[in-house]
Amino acid sequence: MSIKEEQPSAAKSGFRPWENAKGELIGWFRPSQTGPAARTILLLHGNAGCASGWFHYAEGFQSAEPIDFYILEYPGYGGRSGGPTQSTILRAADDAIASLPRNCATYVVGESLGTGPTCYLAAKYATKVKGVYLVAPYNNLTAAASAHLPLFPVKWMLKDRYPSDQWLKEYQGPLAVMLGGKDEVIPNELGRRLFDDYGGPKKLWFEPEATHGDLHAGAPAAAKEVLTFWNDRK
Repeated sequence: MSIKEEQPSAAKSGFRPWENAKGELIGWFRPSQTGPAARTILLLHGNAGCASGWFHYAEGFQSAEPIDFYILEYPGYGGRSGGPTQSTILRAADDAIASLPRNCATYVVGESLGTGPTCYLAAKYATKVKGVYLVAPYNNLTAAASAHLPLFPVKWMLKDRYPSDQWLKEYQGPLAVMLGGKDEVIPNELGRRLFDDYGGPKKLWFEPEATHGDLHAGAPAAAKEVLTFWNDRK
């Protein structure tokens, strides 16, 4: 279903279509529900579904404080033209940053696949991005694929590697990470490795019984704690 087709149901959740400078639909926007926004949050979603599947994150963060919330839709998802490769997704992420308002500080949230481009944005826009929240991250996609295909030469098979660990070396802001002990999609040790190697201010939330789906459903519940962590490290 395309962004245009989803507009009526999205409107019920307070979301509006988000356009770039060319007038192209690139995702969803939900303005602050409680007064002028104190910050802007951009979310980059996971692989299993379109951007609208992450609307619940906005409610988690916006119930804590005034925030303008944006969710990027990837090429090849939600009716957007193109295919979802590393290069097209990173270009879309660049376009998303350029399409955000400039009156508020920018924070970036990523889940699963989206944690890779989130780390990319944190590195490329290190002075602009004031805080990062990663849910079910990986240190690089090669390692994540190797965990599922240990008998194959994955590093030669994967074209899109998303080297999150390398990108984060260019970022020094506050990093929040949530991991699930029973994550069956991205082994939590990959996210732990990414967290342990990060040299800036950081905080880990570890849910020992959580699966990948549990993290998707429950990560917004930590929004208030994540915001407090970000605020304390300004």
